[in-house]
Amino acid sequence: MYNTIKYEVEQSILTITLNRPEQMNAFTVKMANELIEAFETASADDAVRAIVVTGAGKAFCAGMDLNQSEHGFDSSNVFGLNEDLQPTMDDMHNRLDDPEIKHGVRDTGGRVNLAIYDCTKPIIAAINGAAVGIGATMTCAMDIRFASERARVGFVFNKIGITPEACSSWFLPKIVGISRALEWTYTGDILSGDELLNANFVKAVVPEEELLDQAYALARKIAKHSPVSIALTRQMMYRNSAEDHPLAAHKVDSLAIFYASQVDGKEGIDAFLNKREANFTQKVSTDMPDFYPWW
Repeated sequence: MYNTIKYEVEQSILTITLNRPEQMNAFTVKMANELIEAFETASADDAVRAIVVTGAGKAFCAGMDLNQSEHGFDSSNVFGLNEDLQPTMDDMHNRLDDPEIKHGVRDTGGRVNLAIYDCTKPIIAAINGAAVGIGATMTCAMDIRFASERARVGFVFNKIGITPEACSSWFLPKIVGISRALEWTYTGDILSGDELLNANFVKAVVPEEELLDQAYALARKIAKHSPVSIALTRQMMYRNSAEDHPLAAHKVDSLAIFYASQVDGKEGIDAFLNKREANFTQKVSTDMPDFYPWW
């Protein structure tokens, strides 16, 4: 089904593995399209309760593959962008999904991160090695990041004369703060695990052989909870935190808890009071409240 990634579900946890190890999992347009499909598929699949993303071999993702033959397009632009166009912000507002703009102008990494943002399942990055360029910015849209001791992360765009992509100008400052985000993107420095941990970019830096175990342990803890409540919580945190007044969050929170309290909420409270494991029955595919998506 996929050529550049692996998609494997076991015990309610989906592992997406970037799978071009000989090329250090370098990013291509094909990989972008496969990742978008994978996240959209997982979002609607009740068998998936949490997602772990990692890389095959020694790298997580070494950035965009600069070998044009790997992308399947005939263009002098390494990103496959159509230089015959003169796109405007009006085009981005009104023609975003027009094929000419979608394939000739839009940043492929940004399309991936928008699919991650819209996903109903929590996503954990297990950064097993080099994560540079899109390899770094891709993880910004994931909820929690672990890094192996070998991990090195670099937001190297200015260093090679381009700008940050993959919606990272929205995600990265929210994770590490505006000043540090600017420093990391201005300099393009390659960051060690300790630097990432000190900036709260990653939850933990662990020995390589423990990386997936720790990511899966957290994924299993999350997967035990109500999938509908988790899906609502994920979108509430991202979207409400970007609003300009807490009243906007209050409106969504009120509806969310009103509906969540009626089925899985009752089961969770009964399980708590009776000191037993909860058996949550609601499904993301069929039981999201009618006000979702509120945006």
